[in-house]
Amino acid sequence: MYAVVGCSECSNLWIIEGRSETIQCPRCGSRRAYEKRKKFVETEDASHARDVRASMLANRQGEGDAFAKLDSFDALEEAVADGVVDDEQYLEASGLDVDEVEAAGERDRRGPTRSGSKKEIVERALEDLERPTEDEVIDYAGERGVSAAYVRDALEKLVRRGEVSESRGRYRRL
Repeated sequence: MYAVVGCSECSNLWIIEGRSETIQCPRCGSRRAYEKRKKFVETEDASHARDVRASMLANRQGEGDAFAKLDSFDALEEAVADGVVDDEQYLEASGLDVDEVEAAGERDRRGPTRSGSKKEIVERALEDLERPTEDEVIDYAGERGVSAAYVRDALEKLVRRGEVSESRGRYRRL
């Protein structure tokens, strides 16, 4: 069972599933017994509960007429699921040649070994290597297409933020 309930403290509206002894408002945190909360609708259908809550919120904003013209959540979800554009369609619609884009990705000078952002690669080096030196982190990241200058800068920032410690030229995650 689903219910659209309201908070007497802050006027928040939300949906609850099932029934518990007390209900806490997700906005202001006030806790009330289930029986004392105002229930605007109780239904077995989650979609119906979402539609009622959305309608009430639209009416509060003075947009009830505009909301009435919209389809239900289920219909909108179905329309979105059917209308998804895949990568090839997007690239073609943008005027790009899909084969050329794929070929450019294969020619990427960083090579196929790069996985993740530059920062993630530096962080992974600190996790994978046991108390590495700066040069060891640079070698690890360099194999994955990250420049030495970026690694030095990233290590300095990580130390300043307290995420990494450096002692006698060796680094470790905290």
